[in-house]
Amino acid sequence: MAARKIKSALISVFHKDGLDEIINLLDQYDVTIYSTGGTQKFIESHGVKVERVEDLTSYPSILDGRVKTLHPKVFGGILARRDEDHLGQLAKYDMPEIDLVIVDLYPFEDTVKSTDDEEAIIEKIDIGGIALIRGAAKNFNDVVIVPSKNEYPMIQKILAEQNAESTLADRKELARRAFKVSSHYDTAIFNYFDRDSDDVSFKHSLIDSQVLRYGENPHQQGIFFGELDTMFEKISGKELSFNNLVDVDAAVNVMSEFVDSDPTFAVLKHTNTCGIATRSTVVEAWHAALAGDPVSAFGGILISNTTLDLATAEEINKLFYEVVIAPEFDQDAINLLTKKKKRVLMKINRWHVNDKSFKSILNGVIQQDTDKSMESSDKMECVTDAQATPQQLSDLEFANKCVKHLKSNTIVLVKNNQLLGMGCGQTSRVDALRQAISKATAFGFDLEGCVMASDAFFPFPDCVEIAHDAGTAAVVQPGGSIKDNLSVDYCNSKGMPMLMTGIRHFKH
Repeated sequence: MAARKIKSALISVFHKDGLDEIINLLDQYDVTIYSTGGTQKFIESHGVKVERVEDLTSYPSILDGRVKTLHPKVFGGILARRDEDHLGQLAKYDMPEIDLVIVDLYPFEDTVKSTDDEEAIIEKIDIGGIALIRGAAKNFNDVVIVPSKNEYPMIQKILAEQNAESTLADRKELARRAFKVSSHYDTAIFNYFDRDSDDVSFKHSLIDSQVLRYGENPHQQGIFFGELDTMFEKISGKELSFNNLVDVDAAVNVMSEFVDSDPTFAVLKHTNTCGIATRSTVVEAWHAALAGDPVSAFGGILISNTTLDLATAEEINKLFYEVVIAPEFDQDAINLLTKKKKRVLMKINRWHVNDKSFKSILNGVIQQDTDKSMESSDKMECVTDAQATPQQLSDLEFANKCVKHLKSNTIVLVKNNQLLGMGCGQTSRVDALRQAISKATAFGFDLEGCVMASDAFFPFPDCVEIAHDAGTAAVVQPGGSIKDNLSVDYCNSKGMPMLMTGIRHFKH
């Protein structure tokens, strides 16, 4: 059962490139070839004899080619075990054994990408091909399946180097690849039909995978599942690591809040925003973002919401960083930044944030709706006597966007649409505030007149007291504590506006 000679083959492929070498090898080993339509004509054009499937089945290709190979005389020869019982049935019904199946499916995904014509898309859902793949893969003990042109090198090796004899290990490996192809194909079709659904299923194929250099640490294996090239055009640089991808995801999530803002630049480190600012030009935004924490910026991820020009490229080129992302790059900026070969430049094609988020925990996975809520200043409720000024409202909205994307517990301090200091990942909100104040003062910022945002409510008035003493002039928070009135009363006593959003932004 281990080694089996290939004596017959069924070939039905959409793309013909690379097939000529295989059919010449099959002909060399006197393999009987069955085929249909365009594949049959291609093989005959190379002077190789072909048995027509319609002669085998006594039925022509019908329904505009939708039914060609779907027949017992085809699938009987593929699915039959090579034992006395099954071989006897093949002989009784005059069905040939088929030892090798080569299939290349209709290009469904390419069609989806190239047109919105649903009729054309539906016609590229392969029926016979996918059935042939599954049938041959199921019977891997006796049959060789080549489910796509990606496997052509393996079948060429079997034919040329093994004298057309496949081992059980060969057949089982090709069956594994076949079920990967069929799983991916079915998932792509499902995703097409599911694109407007509210179903909680994954919207992306988990079959597309890329093995990474390692995971978070060198002793951990890492794999990325997904289609990164639908979101980005990678202009240059080394292969993205596990940590790079996690940081890039965080950067895109943050900057998605500022897509329609004036030029905005952000610096992230370990998924947390350590600097971000909005200015009239992108280079000014870069300088203001970097000032937020020039120490943490070293080795970070940089992202802009607008075209990265030469002036900005010259400035960021002075810093070591892993990845820079922008919707566009001026060509002279590309010429400069690509001089360092390992540096990754990524052009973002669309600001996509998944509707659902997932996390592996315990012996399962938890899922939730992605936090896409963002409260504009006109939706915030002022709960104090003092009202925020227009500049404070702008800063409070900016701060609320920042605080949403930092690990809880978190506090941010903002002035003039610039992150001055942040405290994140702390076990108490007071610790987060003290960290934010410490970082801001360490980098020379004057906190007088800044605003503060919190990811969750204040259970006690201690945070607003500390913030006011440090110079904070206005506060935004979700509210919802049974002791909200204590914080509100304190703000009223100091003439400090407090706004509440009603929306908590925990991030664990």
